[in-house]
Amino acid sequence: MDDKQRARLGWVKLYEDVKDAGFVCRRCGISRPTLRKWLRRYQEHGESGLRDQSKRPHLSPSRKITEEIEGIILAMRKKRNLGAKRISSELFRLHDISLSPPVVQKVLIRHGVGTLPARLKRRKHRKSYSRPIPGDRVQMDVCKIAPGLYHYAAIDDCSRYKVMGLYPRRTGVNTVRFLERVVEEMPFPIQRMQTDRGREFFALNVQKWLKEYCIKFRPIKPRSPHLNGKVERGHKTDLQEFYATADLTDPNLQDRLDEWQHFYNWFRPHSSLGGKTPVDRCHELSAKIPYRDEVEENYHPDNEPIREQNYKLDLALLRLK
Repeated sequence: MDDKQRARLGWVKLYEDVKDAGFVCRRCGISRPTLRKWLRRYQEHGESGLRDQSKRPHLSPSRKITEEIEGIILAMRKKRNLGAKRISSELFRLHDISLSPPVVQKVLIRHGVGTLPARLKRRKHRKSYSRPIPGDRVQMDVCKIAPGLYHYAAIDDCSRYKVMGLYPRRTGVNTVRFLERVVEEMPFPIQRMQTDRGREFFALNVQKWLKEYCIKFRPIKPRSPHLNGKVERGHKTDLQEFYATADLTDPNLQDRLDEWQHFYNWFRPHSSLGGKTPVDRCHELSAKIPYRDEVEENYHPDNEPIREQNYKLDLALLRLK
């Protein structure tokens, strides 16, 4: 028996002797509710009832984490190998369940899966960069999802605002269609478009379209995917978080992709943005974003020649200029 139990036993014994609750409370410096509580526990359980008891409720009808939710969290960790932040985001997107990453992490730790497998270290550290103004540079790329299903993506270097589309082939015509969508849906004027050296980007109709909209074409050099790192990383996110749960045979797959795009831009927090969303970032920098007529004034078509897909030929022609 510890000191607290001995003191409580003394209160009870004194009351049993004098039968005067006021006298016991004045003598021992306690309140009447306190005396009644320990007297009741002593009468029900004896000396063992004088021990401190857990204040945790026996029933928690309003508890956030149910067994069903725990099962969903553990399934996401096992099948998709997602971390606490991504699981929190996916719970909200797929199941309309709002749980913070720390709460999700507690569930993972409780079941012994609190740590993801160690990732392979990169051989060479790449210095990351970010443009200062939304629209200053937009990275664009295409990823094959399945036969006859190509995922076009354009992501703003500064705000990570992203536009996505699905097309049956990667052609110049489809590239123009996607660019029209990008210009329409991005909430700022685009100054530069950066791509790899895929044939669909060097098509003559694509480059003419870019010149017509006063957008500078900036292809990267071959075998340099790190220069287009944000859109490349965006492909991985789309594969892990959208296509991992999507039915590729769904005739309304583009509609589902549009819903994912809206969630990505408006609700999904980004670690690279300090937990903010792309829309939050755009709002922060809205005062610095130039108007469309300013972008057109700074565009000089004579300085934007038609580029060649062949890198060596392209460099030679640029030097001749």
